[in-house]
Amino acid sequence: MAPPPDKQDLTPRSPRGRSPLGAAWDRFAAQRGALAALVVFGLVALAALLAPWLSPHDPLHQYREQLLQPPLWMDGGTARFPLGTDELGRDLLSRLLHGARVSLGLGLASVVLALVPGIVLGLLAAFHERWLSPLVMRSMDVLLALPGLLLAICVITILGPGLTNTVIAIAIGALPGSTRLARAAALAEKSRDYVQAARAAGASSWHLMFRTVLPNCAAPLIVQATLAFSSAILEAAGLGFLGLGVQAPTPEWGGMLATARDALQRAPWVLSLPGLAILLTVLSVNLVGDGLRDALDPKLRRG
Repeated sequence: MAPPPDKQDLTPRSPRGRSPLGAAWDRFAAQRGALAALVVFGLVALAALLAPWLSPHDPLHQYREQLLQPPLWMDGGTARFPLGTDELGRDLLSRLLHGARVSLGLGLASVVLALVPGIVLGLLAAFHERWLSPLVMRSMDVLLALPGLLLAICVITILGPGLTNTVIAIAIGALPGSTRLARAAALAEKSRDYVQAARAAGASSWHLMFRTVLPNCAAPLIVQATLAFSSAILEAAGLGFLGLGVQAPTPEWGGMLATARDALQRAPWVLSLPGLAILLTVLSVNLVGDGLRDALDPKLRRG
């Protein structure tokens, strides 16, 4: 006769539950590439926030006796200018740190400026399919007919160059993507039972849109915002390179690339360091966006 099972085996086990946010973080942290990219981006953002204290020099001060000073690891480099100086004798490390504040600020502001009205327009289009949806979506199709950078150049041509106008121009180019995604996510959610139950209970359209449907559309919108952030950094750098974005002498990565073109042969570090900063930042943001997509999208969850 088989021995009776252990008392421990008879005890029901209920694993400790994880909140949805904690479970999403576990899935994100399991992706080493995305986690490493988050660390890199966190360091860039921290350096941007602490730029006034980390910068060894004033980013606008010109050391005329130290024009095109090489970086510390090259012949002729000094610890006074660890990354060297540019064609006007300005410290490159200080300009890169302050340029990070400008570039990341441009990207964040333009994404917020595109995401908020995009969500509102997308929800309104999803809940008013008969008359408002065609109007909104055809307007977004018109904006999509032009590439983002070309549309930003057109807007800058009308408004004029500058920090605020650069944010507006990039946000207008990012608006169609946010609107279309918000509408598609809302259409998928509004037919679900919980929305129909809330409607039957007498909930208003505004309550259904912003209190019932929107929280359940947050995951794809977060991923969209992350990827739009990297695109905004690239567009801001492109506008700055063309002389249509942030104007000199304000340090901005694209503008630093533009002013360094003539010194490429004599001092390649003046061009390569801002380019490397853009590359690392955009790559890390894209990898974080991919990790968020895999962690938040239910269709990609395993187990």
